[in-house]
Amino acid sequence: MSPVRALNGHATTSHPASPAGPDTVKNPLTPNQPGLVVENDEYAAFARRVLRAYARRVADGDVEALTLMTGLAEEIYTAISQAVTGLRAFGYSWAEIGSRLGITRQAAQQRWGDRR
Repeated sequence: MSPVRALNGHATTSHPASPAGPDTVKNPLTPNQPGLVVENDEYAAFARRVLRAYARRVADGDVEALTLMTGLAEEIYTAISQAVTGLRAFGYSWAEIGSRLGITRQAAQQRWGDRR
């Protein structure tokens, strides 16, 4: 194997052709990488810790930051709306979404459904 410079300037390794001929594997079609690991529970716990720490900072006397904190509430609502839209596009029903939130499917659809 011989080192080759990639476009980013880092050295990579070039695989020589096998005795049977050149390498014909199409990497985009045959990835050898494991699936993406998603740790939503840990990520949500991290976000909760950040919000609690921010609340403590505001509570320690930063009254001006209270307005910024209410802006975060609006951002969270927008993020939930985007998440619900994504789940619907992924194939989840209003009943499934509502059950996870402890509300009826009708309530979920009224709150986050398409408003035409």
